[in-house]
Amino acid sequence: MFEDMTEQQAREQILGMVRDYCRKYHKKDDSYTIGDRIPYSGRVYDEAEMVNLADSALEFWLTSGKYTDMFEQKLAEYLGVKHCAFVNSGSSANLIAFMALTSPLLGSRAVRRGDEVITVAAGFPTTAAPIIQFGAVPVFADVTIPQYNIDVSLLEKAYSPKTKAVMLAHTLGNPFDIKAVKSFCDAHGLWLIEDNCDALGSRYTLDGVTKYTGTFGDIGTSSFYPPHHITTGEGGAVYTDDPLLAKIIRSLRDWGRDCVCRSGCDNMCGHRFDKQYGELPLGYDHKYVYSHFGYNLKATDMQAAIGCAQLEKLPFFTEKRKRNFSLLHEMLSAEDDDRLILPQACENSDPGWFGFMLTCGDNTDRNAMVRYIEGKGIQTRMLFAGDLTKHPCFDEMRKSGRGYRIAGTLENTDRIMNKTFWVGVYPGMTDKMLGYMGETIIEAVKECSG
Repeated sequence: MFEDMTEQQAREQILGMVRDYCRKYHKKDDSYTIGDRIPYSGRVYDEAEMVNLADSALEFWLTSGKYTDMFEQKLAEYLGVKHCAFVNSGSSANLIAFMALTSPLLGSRAVRRGDEVITVAAGFPTTAAPIIQFGAVPVFADVTIPQYNIDVSLLEKAYSPKTKAVMLAHTLGNPFDIKAVKSFCDAHGLWLIEDNCDALGSRYTLDGVTKYTGTFGDIGTSSFYPPHHITTGEGGAVYTDDPLLAKIIRSLRDWGRDCVCRSGCDNMCGHRFDKQYGELPLGYDHKYVYSHFGYNLKATDMQAAIGCAQLEKLPFFTEKRKRNFSLLHEMLSAEDDDRLILPQACENSDPGWFGFMLTCGDNTDRNAMVRYIEGKGIQTRMLFAGDLTKHPCFDEMRKSGRGYRIAGTLENTDRIMNKTFWVGVYPGMTDKMLGYMGETIIEAVKECSG
């Protein structure tokens, strides 16, 4: 088949066939029949992602390469940050972001075992897990309803002389009160990590300047798992403007090595064999010098290839999420029903919503509502852990009374655990789907309230 072709001609023919294959067999059917399953999220893609994926596969470089470089550069440009590292998941991104703060290169500002980090229990576990795994102490503060982010009035109560950092997520794309949190961190000299995994594309205005969430703190993280704002299959990113933190982040991602050469490159610094490191022999190969206890958390170039195509669609995805959220909010607001609390955007924010959160009133049975809605073909989700401290992974710590601290009570967190759920607003939803969702939720409130 390729006998009379150059490699480039053969590649072009293969990619052309992949493009045609995707158009024919992966074309999304936008028709919707009432009662069809409506997932809370899903992949939205076309032939661009599949062609990029095939192009990367034909190169067979497999690990990070040209597409990784391109993806990191394009994501950094989109966010307006200086440094970006592509990793294999959003959870890995959170792990690296936190562990970067423990680096000895940070001197007295490094987080040590026993130091405290302020966060919330109402969220995804891998925001807090790295803190515990390292041996630092998470301090859980309550959240507000209906913003579902940290109650900033509790920050000072959560603070102690051991506090070194704040690590918070922007819940379901709704930015937390960045002005208050950043002011608190600046006043006490604390690090701020923004878990931006559910909020890529969300914006916040601080002192008249509007920026993307994830770029206000010292480090931001993203997830590219299929339900998120863009996808690379599995994948995530860590980003920062701080060159020292960027160096630490790459070291931790790449086995903890001191060398900054990219995959497949050697001796970029020109001093591979002529320096002294630790107590190693003079001139020991810098490619195998380790300045941190790191990991291998790199993603593949094939994932990055998909990400490059997805990034081109991100502005559209974000606007579609906002529109879907607005349509559903308008429909449910018209009911003026106090049996259901609707989500509310943080002041000074422009959320790129990940989902539509709903909290049931005192006389409305959340579990019955969820069963009713799911029975009508609409997928629902809890706010992840609900109250993380109630989970089995905390059993030993609860028994011992050590390992974490709660600032005040978690009253709203526990209310969310018992009364809150959410539905999707992802870009693949049609107006007909949203209309059916709204009608079903209204029916469910009436059916499931006392």
